[in-house]
Amino acid sequence: MSLHLSRLSLSHFRSHKRAVVEVDARPVAIFGPNGAGKTNLIEAVSLFSPGRGLRRAAAPDMARRPEDLGWTVLGLLQTPGGLHEIDFRSEGGSARQVQIDGKPAPQTALGRLSRVLWLVPSMDRLWIEGPEGRRRFLDRMALSFFPDHAEAALAYEKAMRERNRLLKDQVRDPHWYAALEAQMAQGGAVLTANRRAALERLSEAQAGAETSFPAAELELVSTEAEIPGTEADLAAALAESRFRDLAAGRALVGPHRADLRGVYAAKGVPAADCSTGEQKALLISLILANARALATDIGAPPILLLDEVSAHLDSDRRAALYDEICALGAQAWMTGTGPELFDDLGARAQRLHVTEEAGQSLVEKRE
Repeated sequence: MSLHLSRLSLSHFRSHKRAVVEVDARPVAIFGPNGAGKTNLIEAVSLFSPGRGLRRAAAPDMARRPEDLGWTVLGLLQTPGGLHEIDFRSEGGSARQVQIDGKPAPQTALGRLSRVLWLVPSMDRLWIEGPEGRRRFLDRMALSFFPDHAEAALAYEKAMRERNRLLKDQVRDPHWYAALEAQMAQGGAVLTANRRAALERLSEAQAGAETSFPAAELELVSTEAEIPGTEADLAAALAESRFRDLAAGRALVGPHRADLRGVYAAKGVPAADCSTGEQKALLISLILANARALATDIGAPPILLLDEVSAHLDSDRRAALYDEICALGAQAWMTGTGPELFDDLGARAQRLHVTEEAGQSLVEKRE
């Protein structure tokens, strides 16, 4: 049984005043002019996984303007375990609310039902931007394997914010720090373990696949000499670093200082030094490897969201990407400006034409 959306309904979401899309498990090719609302459509699909979606937007920011009436996203999600009705909504600027099969549920519950991976144009600079973007990319991959990753990250960040407040206030009593450092050590050890395990899974998935996309050698690194891996080691490192942290006004050691280093394996060239096309190909390779590994874990490939995926890909590599997606059996939602970008998919995909009229996005299914 595959993992896919069979129905997606939007109301006052971004540029979509009203849209209803019915699809099957095949890839979904979405085309239309820039600004028509293609990315808004796949952003709605990204909500079917834990987290804030591919734009990391707050719920009020997703409401259609100028009405600002609140929004709803409804979906029928087919999973290996059965069909589920998922309801997202935000009313009057409230936080996003989730219902699964008619019952209120936390965001984290989505991780037990579905997996959604995405690649968007802002990620094209992953290898040359600051480490925060690479940590976020790595954590999304870790979350796809380990649904508890988000809870560990929230616990770590909450304790770190409280500890940083003490540091900025120049509080020196060690008793104030001990409990917070214990919480940071507990959550931080889970984060580091999950990140390392995710990198191992990706390496295995890349090594065991014949693909047209280059493999990347990945390593978890840090500004420190080494990353404290165990709870006890991290607690000791935080205690030892208190005086340095007091001077800086923030924590200088821990998983929030980690970075992801990538190397184009066949060439031995750091990803940051590769061409724009090579960097894009490496990213696609990692997304595909992540999908292959997840398919082994959950018995079905994840839903893929590939925004403007053809950018920086020549026609041969674009055709190879489509072949790999179809071989994987994933429902991939892909956007592009023109229908010709998806010609190589032929009857293997279904097509949606998105246009804009009077400030409103319109979605038409094309056969």
